[in-house]
Amino acid sequence: MIEGRIKAAFDSGVFVLKLCGDVRLTLCATLDAEAQRLADLPGLRAVMIDLREATNVDSTALGFLAKVALAVRGRLEQPPTIVAEHPDVRRMLDVMGFARYFTLVEAPLTEPAELAELPHVEADEKAIQQRILEAHRILMHMSEHNRHEFQPLIELLESQHAKASPH
Repeated sequence: MIEGRIKAAFDSGVFVLKLCGDVRLTLCATLDAEAQRLADLPGLRAVMIDLREATNVDSTALGFLAKVALAVRGRLEQPPTIVAEHPDVRRMLDVMGFARYFTLVEAPLTEPAELAELPHVEADEKAIQQRILEAHRILMHMSEHNRHEFQPLIELLESQHAKASPH
């Protein structure tokens, strides 16, 4: 598998986020930083997430893609668009209920000429654990299916967090 990478561009009010390769929780700090940046980005008119080169997107990364949609909810005329061609990635988006928060397309996308690779945002183990928990909480609230799917994991993570940091 090709290690995951994230690229981004912002041009004429359109923000493009491109995920490539195997996108896992190690990139969640980078995705989180972009979701937070988008929430306050002036002049934002549209968000496009390009997953055409993604071979795998784990549930933590999916949670932060959902956070992107929530960050711009109510600010844009149209929901963010996700372009995904890989059948496994597409199936994950369908199962997780992304169609309620995104426009999902398979059509070719004209790529901005200036997609710049985003610098990797470092996060220590505790910060990564917090982001894993946050990502799965976001996914859990997207649909009833996700709630049943992720409730046991969230309870486990919360109990581990409580043991690790006694009050």
